[in-house]
Parts: sequence; C-alpha cells; structure tokens
Amino acid sequence: MLEEFDEFKPKPPGKKRNKCVQILIDNLLIILIVLGVAVGVGFGLGLRHVWSYDDYQKIFYWEFPGRILLNMLKLLILPLIVSSLITGMADLGSHASGRLGAAAIIYYLTSMLTAVIIGIAMALIIHPGRATDSNSLKRTGSSLQADPLDSLLDLISQCFPENLVTACYQRVITKYKIVKSDPRVNLTMSNLTNMTSTYTVDLRKPYLVAEDGTNVLGLIVFSIAMGIVINNLGEEGLPLKNFFRSLNAVTMRLVHIVIWYTPIGIIFLVASKFIQTDDIGQVLSSMGLYMATVLGGLAIHGFITLPIMYLVTTRKNPVTFALKLTKAFATAWGTASSSATMPLTMDCLVNKNKINLNVVRFVIPVGTTVNMDGTALYEAVACLFIAQVNGLDLSASDVIIVSLTATAAAIGAAGVPQAGLVTMVIVLTAVGLPADDITLILSIDWLLDRFRTVINVWGDCVGAGILDHLFRKTFEKLDKASEGGRDTEQIKEILDTSSTTKDDISDESPPSYSGIGNYNEGSVSEKDQGTRL
Repeated sequence: MLEEFDEFKPKPPGKKRNKCVQILIDNLLIILIVLGVAVGVGFGLGLRHVWSYDDYQKIFYWEFPGRILLNMLKLLILPLIVSSLITGMADLGSHASGRLGAAAIIYYLTSMLTAVIIGIAMALIIHPGRATDSNSLKRTGSSLQADPLDSLLDLISQCFPENLVTACYQRVITKYKIVKSDPRVNLTMSNLTNMTSTYTVDLRKPYLVAEDGTNVLGLIVFSIAMGIVINNLGEEGLPLKNFFRSLNAVTMRLVHIVIWYTPIGIIFLVASKFIQTDDIGQVLSSMGLYMATVLGGLAIHGFITLPIMYLVTTRKNPVTFALKLTKAFATAWGTASSSATMPLTMDCLVNKNKINLNVVRFVIPVGTTVNMDGTALYEAVACLFIAQVNGLDLSASDVIIVSLTATAAAIGAAGVPQAGLVTMVIVLTAVGLPADDITLILSIDWLLDRFRTVINVWGDCVGAGILDHLFRKTFEKLDKASEGGRDTEQIKEILDTSSTTKDDISDESPPSYSGIGNYNEGSVSEKDQGTRL
C-alpha cells in the first residue's frame, strides 16, 4: 500500500545552478511540448508539397506515433477517473462532497451559459453567414441524425448503466428503424369532382443499441456513490479506500512516465491533420469570417470572462495561475481531446498551482465530461452561422432555445476529438435548421476543435481554483479533525457546523493544507490516518 504520493513531495535541494539553466530544467517538458506543436505545424505545411491529401496509406503510417500517444493517454483515463473520484469522495464524505458538488454544478452552468451568450452575441454582431454563399462552400463528409428528446433521455439513462463492465467500453443510445410503410388517403372535395390521392408514411420504431465508447457519465455517478458509501462505512471501508488510493498513486506515476512521450506524439498528430486538409488557403478564405467569429468568442471567454471570474472570487493573479498550466494547454491543442489531457491537467493543478488534491480529484474528472465552455460557444456560433447562410432570421425565442440547447448538448459531449459535431445536430434540430448543413463547417472543424479544447481545459482549471479557494476552511477543519484522532461521527459533526459561505470565502490567511488535503509537508501517513478513524 502506498502511503504517500512521492511525486507530490518537495524535491531535495541540489547543487546551485545558473538561474537560466535551472529555469530550462524546471520547464523542460513544457518547452518540448510547445516545440512539438510548432514542429508539427512545420512538418504538416512542408509535407503538403510532397504528399497529396489523398495519400491515405502514407498519412496513416505517418500518424502512427501520434496514435500511440492517444492510446496511452486514453488507457490511463478510466483508472484515473474511477480512482480519483472514489478516493476523493471517500476522503470528503457525503457532507463536504455534497456542498462541493453543488458549488461545482453552479460554476459549470454559469461558465457555459456565459460562453454561449458570448458566442451568440459575436454571431449576431459580426454576421459571419451573411457574407457567405452556401453554394460557394465545399461540403465535407455526411451529416448525422439526432432527436433532441432522445438525446436528453439517452444522457439521463447513461448515468445509470445496467452493467459496470460494459460501461467501460460501450454506451447505449436510441436509434430508429422503419417497420412498415402505412398508406394514407387524402380526399379533396371540389365543385366539379372529388380528387383522391394516396401517400405513404414510414412508421419508425425506436430501439436501443450499444455503440463503442466509454460511458463516462455512468462511471462518474457510480464512483461518486461508491466513494460516499466507503466513507460512511468508516473503518470497515478502509481496505477498499486504501486500494483505490494506491491505484490512484500508481496511475499518476504512470502519467508522469507517459507525458515525456507527449512532444513526439504531438508532432505527428498535428502534422497529419495539416496534410489531410485538401486546400487550406481556399478553406481559410471561404470560412475566414466564421473562424474569426469563433476564435474571437473563445478569446473573449478565455482571456476576459474566465480570468475575471477567477480574480473576483479568489483575489489572485489569473495570469500566474494560467502560466503554470501551459503544459496542459499545449497538450490539449495538440491532441484536441480534453479527456486525453486530463492526467496532465491534474498534474499541473496539484504540482504547479498547489490546488487541494481532493478538489482536483472531484472537479477535473467531472468537469472534463460535463463542463464544455468552448464546445458550447462553438455550437452557438455554428448554429447562427448556418441560419445566416440559409438566409433565415432566428426569433428571440429561437435564440433562447439555441442558448439552452447548446448548454445542455455540451454537457453530453464526450471529451474526444470532434465530439461537438454530434451534439451540433441536436442544436440544429431544436430550432428547425437543416442538419445536412453541418457539412459546411466540417472542413475547418479539425482546427477550431483544438482551440475550443484549450478553452474547455482552461474552464475546468478555473473551476478547480475557485472551488479550492471557497472550500479552504472546510478542508482545514477536516484535516485538523483527522490529525486529532477524531472518529467519523465527530468529523461529520464538524462539517455540519462549518459554514460554506462566510468561513469558506474568508481570505484571512494563505492556504495551508495538511493531512488528506496535501501530501507535501507534515502529512500523516494513510496507515496512521486509517487507524485513527
């Protein structure tokens, strides 16, 4: 059993080095990842003159190292989500976790609605679709079909999987099949004669089908419930609690090994996307205004809205906070997957920004699945762009429907590349826009997907920083209770009497975590902690 996270221990002081050399050593991985992104763009632009975009076999072999990176990161996602949530909930218990969860949900909804409003405002002000002729745009790929009500019910049902094992690699969705064509008669009366016409109506029958993909929502709900129950069991649940704590420590150690391969994998992932694009110049010229609208909205949300939320709540410098997340941002841009970036995001928050481990264990796994600021903003802009291209003016009620649907659809979007396209169909269908027109934006989606993934990760990190500040007093009381040898009932009583408003928001002293909150200094071992409980 691992008693501490060794990677969270402060490194022993070594020989004094030149200041510049020390900075390079401390930030070597960040430099390599950013360099990998730049080299990937260079390779992609250069190889476009050597290979054609339809040299599928060459491109397939070229992106092989990148697929290895994605496979390794995705391999660690499942054990990391389960072990982090169970361990975090087992440490916090139902009382503290309930308040933390409620605050997290409020933040998620607030940040996503704000992002959607920014996207709608940008689209209404710039009107990117007015200057674009739908006939001049090149359609790419094919559209998907989705029913808003079915998608909502599928989202709810996925929270309660019938089989925990299959939830690791499958999720159930609703589809339709035509069972028969029913002839209908239309009788028209006139003064001269009766006219009868017959038409057929296809009768569709809904059915459930399992598709490939991890049911992350179901695993999150199960892990949260299991962690709370383990905490309520007290001493009887300690063996299981220690098992998941050890699993979490081992997974994080593997993450630290895998991330050193990230710069290499990113080179091939980024380059392959540039090679696969048919005519980058034509795409940028025809979709330039649309891209500017999306990127402008993402910039406003990422550089203004989220930093202001962080500054007002914590009264700390958001620039310093963001600079320590560069490694996660570069990986998010290179992989276009917030799920694949999750291990690095957690590592940056704990090691660089010193966010409480219990907050990170809860906020990041849940936020990676639920909190999609960039995706929500993108879907709102894309929906209004398609309406403008078709010469349609959306009413005020339609705009409200777009904002609400885009927020709800973003919650159900998986943290994988181009998952927003699937939920985009839901938004288009909700306001009666043609779902086929989604093919108009597919040609540029691969590039915009990278920027909105960075905003998704940034939004999760801001939420972790805000909640860490708001619940600092609660964690301090919980740590002191654990160190003082209090039993489970006494700890619950302390948490019940602690205030989540005045005490938690108080900023009288800098954060100092010990015990279960941090493993850096003076923390008691898990074995001793378990004996006291």
